Amino acid sequence: MSKPIIAIVGRPNVGKSTLFNTLAGEKISIVKDYPGVTRDRIYADITWLNYSFSLIDTGGIEMESKDKMLVHMREQANIAIETADVILFLVDVRQGLVDADYKVADMLRRSGKPIVLVVNKVDNFDKYMPDVYEFFNLGIGDPHPVSASSKLGIGDMLDAVLEHLDMEKRVEEEDERPKIAIVGKPNAGKSSLVNKLLGENRVIVSDIAGTTRDAIDTEILYHDTEYVFIDTAGLRRKSKVKEDIERYSIIRTVAAIERSDVVILMIDATEGVTEQDAKIAGIAHDRGRGLIIAVNKWDAIEKDNSTVKEFTKKVRDVLSFVPYAEIMFISALTGQRTQKIFEKLEVVIQNHAMRIQTGVLNEILMEAVAMQQPPSDKGKRLKLFYMTQVSTKPPTFVLFVNKKELMHFSYQRYIENRIRDTFGFLGTPIRILIRERKEKE
Repeated sequence: MSKPIIAIVGRPNVGKSTLFNTLAGEKISIVKDYPGVTRDRIYADITWLNYSFSLIDTGGIEMESKDKMLVHMREQANIAIETADVILFLVDVRQGLVDADYKVADMLRRSGKPIVLVVNKVDNFDKYMPDVYEFFNLGIGDPHPVSASSKLGIGDMLDAVLEHLDMEKRVEEEDERPKIAIVGKPNAGKSSLVNKLLGENRVIVSDIAGTTRDAIDTEILYHDTEYVFIDTAGLRRKSKVKEDIERYSIIRTVAAIERSDVVILMIDATEGVTEQDAKIAGIAHDRGRGLIIAVNKWDAIEKDNSTVKEFTKKVRDVLSFVPYAEIMFISALTGQRTQKIFEKLEVVIQNHAMRIQTGVLNEILMEAVAMQQPPSDKGKRLKLFYMTQVSTKPPTFVLFVNKKELMHFSYQRYIENRIRDTFGFLGTPIRILIRERKEKE
């Protein structure tokens, strides 16, 4: 089931990032060390009372007096608002109720989305509660006092979020059809690909960057299987637009990936593979989604016998953290190899949901250990007891060992590679969780 999306919205300097880091339980500005992947992550998974959410920090909404800027900022903020299931509207008790808060509240009210009003920086409830009541004047419900830095009032705030989400209903309404998110930079050809697969122009195609304003679901029947394709607005390069706008593009991409089973990352062959492509691939990898890399506009490239090999190497170098991703070269404009996408999808979907018997898994494990001895440290050697698969989508395994700290990253990768050598798992990440147990057990 896709997780509900909770967006933290408010004007600058009210403590949105502090609240975000508190809820995420870590400093999110530093993430996994994948080459080329952003270190300024604005999304995180959080769990409260056994319910999981995707949390998004939207950056400050500046309601400036100039009409053009006002319209511009509203449009960018609306992307976050439209994407979210529930909005945390953050205000600052120290600064009090200001005109900009009314403007943001007015924007949120018109969205029709559930809103939880959160009054931040209430470090002393006895002292600040009279000031909290002032925020009733916004007319969007009860204010919930919190201190993001001191972690006060967080539980009551999250309870208020849960009240707006019918989690049981979300489970019942779960759609079993394969969902495919088509993501990538503007003008990579996402909408053109959907139109070609569909056989009719259902999505507006334009060479103006960012034409596809909203995520659009398109149902396509192929060989008796119905697929749901989620087309998104692409990520923009920082050199062209402000960094805060890129944040909102990432929100939409995260939301689409969160809803999907498999991600098709469109790369523009005329531009080559970029850091921005790595950022999107990193999000898909973090989320454990199947991944197909579609190099589009291949018809526009001058080719010789080694062109495909050279371009594949460039993709593998930049996206070295997703070596399992399937790569294909297409032209959404001419239709070149676009129908083969369904063949790739079927393979990736099957691998993403593959389950391996424990007995077979442990045979591979024992062979791997026999071929390459586990590492040791200060006379103590790592022992691998057994492995079992605990879930699919993505395939997730638990490996029981004597001491977790002896499991070096390189040896874990070696075990993963042996599993892949046997079962393939093309197009899907796999997770290996390390657990300790005593030898007597």
